[in-house]
Amino acid sequence: MLFTDVVATSAAVGATRARTAKTTALAELLRGADPGEVVPVVAWLSGVPRQGRIGTGWRTLSGLEVPPAAVPSLEVTAVDALLDELAGTAGTGSGQRRRELLERLYGAATADEQRFLHRLLTGELRQGALEGLMVDAVAAASGAGQAAVRRAFMLSGRLPETAATALAGGVETLAAIGLEVGRPVRPMLAAPGASLDAALETAGSPTGPAGVVVEHKLDGARIQVHRSGDEVRVWTRALREITAAVPELVELARGLPCDTAVLDGETLALDDDGRPRPFQDTMSRFGAEEDRDVLLSPFFFDLLHLDGRDLVDEPLETRLDALAGLLAADTHAGQRMPGARRPSAEEAAAVLDEALTAGHEGVVVKDLAAPYAAGRRGKAWQKVKPVHTLDLVVLGAEWGYGRRTGSLSNIHLGARDPEGGEPVMVGKTFKGMTDELLAWQTETFPGYAAREEPGVVFLRPELVVEIALDGAQRSTRYPGGVALRFARVLRYRPDKTPEEADSLAAVRALLGG
Repeated sequence: MLFTDVVATSAAVGATRARTAKTTALAELLRGADPGEVVPVVAWLSGVPRQGRIGTGWRTLSGLEVPPAAVPSLEVTAVDALLDELAGTAGTGSGQRRRELLERLYGAATADEQRFLHRLLTGELRQGALEGLMVDAVAAASGAGQAAVRRAFMLSGRLPETAATALAGGVETLAAIGLEVGRPVRPMLAAPGASLDAALETAGSPTGPAGVVVEHKLDGARIQVHRSGDEVRVWTRALREITAAVPELVELARGLPCDTAVLDGETLALDDDGRPRPFQDTMSRFGAEEDRDVLLSPFFFDLLHLDGRDLVDEPLETRLDALAGLLAADTHAGQRMPGARRPSAEEAAAVLDEALTAGHEGVVVKDLAAPYAAGRRGKAWQKVKPVHTLDLVVLGAEWGYGRRTGSLSNIHLGARDPEGGEPVMVGKTFKGMTDELLAWQTETFPGYAAREEPGVVFLRPELVVEIALDGAQRSTRYPGGVALRFARVLRYRPDKTPEEADSLAAVRALLGG
């Protein structure tokens, strides 16, 4: 397959807002790909190289001045092989070697192909083929069906490889993909609930009176813990392994009465009174410079595998029973997420009050009949917080004035486009920023710069920030037709990707709120 076919499909997808048209274009391209081409093609159209980061930044690529080729001749396999070389280039002279490789690649590319490569390698590629769309396209191209593709993707954690499996063998090969201890599973996520009463009413299974469980919503970081014998591995919600950074969690997992297990939960730093410390203290354990003086405590709320038995397809109630048995000993009782099963409305309100009194964010209401399912947020899990918060993408920042002169201050905020396009701007804010946060933004944002205009640095859509707000209002100022009311920064969320940001629909749901 020629690389130009991928570029043309990307352009077609970006030119329409119709989800069906996007899916059709992607599916047609995938049908025409050879088996060895599927993985890189799916990765590119999902916005990232197969190799991940390859050591080239925006400034390096912006400095390239290579005349484009007149006729497209690059093949997908050749582009992927050259990106392999770039990713593997290190050591003395690596900068010059990377530049030579980039010049060779760009010199063989047409003008359209160069623009695509630039956006791909700088993280700016947002042509609409995000995970949800690509899952639909893989399902259509392979004939395997969305449910089978989504489940295999959840269990494998890798969409390009899932696509290759689906196109090679269809639903039967996808069905062979099972949970594997030691390979992280994409986490199930909770949708925002309008209120506790509304969540209690809508989270329960429509097929029967299964009821719900109401659990504390902690101000912590999501973790997934895998144990096989004495080997324990820990991942974040983005499936980044952090085992070496959390030895106390590893030791706790080794102490559980089992041989193999996969647990889902949250971890956070607590003070001497058992109250949560600031979120930044928890995240300090996962950064480049780990703060080992901060101890983490785990709280598990789900069990996906236990001693040879996979539980992902079992109802939540079955998984909770197994988790309760695993954590039954007094030494492990404190590692279970607090909550109540089948509570009355008054009992559910009491759980919410307990969570807030303890310093946590709120509660999560879960359908006891629901299996474990990653992907689109549904009604099976709903998070309820007393204060409106949204996870939004930082699109840019303005240079401050007055006391904030010399600091990148007023940030531009975008909501995720549910159709897979670029984040949609819904507001700005400079409120809630401490001096330390302003200094961090000023130091960090230039590394994410996509372009600059007088007074403004526009960023690649990679950083997620949690915003508190009083609601939303209709507005013609922003393209989504809605604007945030009294938005202020709570914290940045390095544990979340832009694909996990709240959607424009979530912002619109706050209209009049």
